[in-house]
Amino acid sequence: MVDALVAGHICLDIIPGFESRVTFDPGRLIEVGAAQLSTGGVVSNTGQALHRLGVITGLCGKIGDDLFGKAVCEVLERTGSGLSAGMAVSDQDSTSYSVVISLTGEDRMFLHYPGCNDTFTSADVSDDRIRRTRLMHFGYPTLMAKMHEDGGRELVSLFKRAKDLGVTTSLDMSLPDLSGAAAQANWYQILEQVLPYTDLFLPNAEELFFMLEREGFLDHGRQPIPKMKIEELTERALTMGAQVVGVKAGTLGLYLAARSEFGDIGHALPINASEWRGCRVWTPCFAVDVAGTTGAGDATVAGLLMGWLHSFCPEDAARAAVAVGACSCEGHDAISGIRSWAETEERIQKGWPTLTVTA
Repeated sequence: MVDALVAGHICLDIIPGFESRVTFDPGRLIEVGAAQLSTGGVVSNTGQALHRLGVITGLCGKIGDDLFGKAVCEVLERTGSGLSAGMAVSDQDSTSYSVVISLTGEDRMFLHYPGCNDTFTSADVSDDRIRRTRLMHFGYPTLMAKMHEDGGRELVSLFKRAKDLGVTTSLDMSLPDLSGAAAQANWYQILEQVLPYTDLFLPNAEELFFMLEREGFLDHGRQPIPKMKIEELTERALTMGAQVVGVKAGTLGLYLAARSEFGDIGHALPINASEWRGCRVWTPCFAVDVAGTTGAGDATVAGLLMGWLHSFCPEDAARAAVAVGACSCEGHDAISGIRSWAETEERIQKGWPTLTVTA
């Protein structure tokens, strides 16, 4: 039995080292530092973060029978023996990878190849694995073709099956390539179908804006999304069926909201559920020297899920989420900056300062 099963997108991250800011011009050679090899995607990032925080975690992703696939397994095993055991291995598809451009003090950019993730279906998460967990967290259907085709039929099937088996469900997203096929899917309609089976919906502000108001998102451009808009979009997600919504809002922190009455929330309903019902919580980010932002959102989700599984109150769960996300930003990759929960909690109790941001 595991406390959390993390399923969905996984890839190999290749992160070149940059010692100074660079610009990319055709025909120019740019000298960089040594590359870090790490695993990326929700299965790796949120799964390994939960493991480091002391949550008994299982992973479920899909890799190829190739060198990149072997590298993914090796990286996972360094974090914890047996973490790679849940990987489905395909001899017909190649392992997904990303080249991550992570410049100090700036948001990251990705060159991404979906690989096996595009052939992942609900059948890759067996009933047996779902039964043996309290909470199933699934992430990045936007980067997994079979999971968003046909109106998200495979995604909805997986979440309905998990609910039928009595498991608490959690869903994270990623912003698709706006020029790619995933961006053309009707995400509003997909959310209408899957959110009634989703206990915790954990997108970032851009993803939520894009999926609920595509044209408004495109018109808004790259401007920061104000708090009032995030709150409005969150209320709509709750109305569509999600029981708890946690929105990662960059330097604004985390916004956490829940319905006033819960339906059947599954095995991982916290013992203090009454404290969660109807909550509306804004939590600021903790101040850190940012080395990289790769995986920070996934780490934030891990902190929140840990708090939920340990029956933290909403304020403490949100504080745990932004703390784990901040620790992630202190490493160049998604995982190296994350500490145990005891170490992280001690840092908070010693007066870790937060950012003051207005919006």
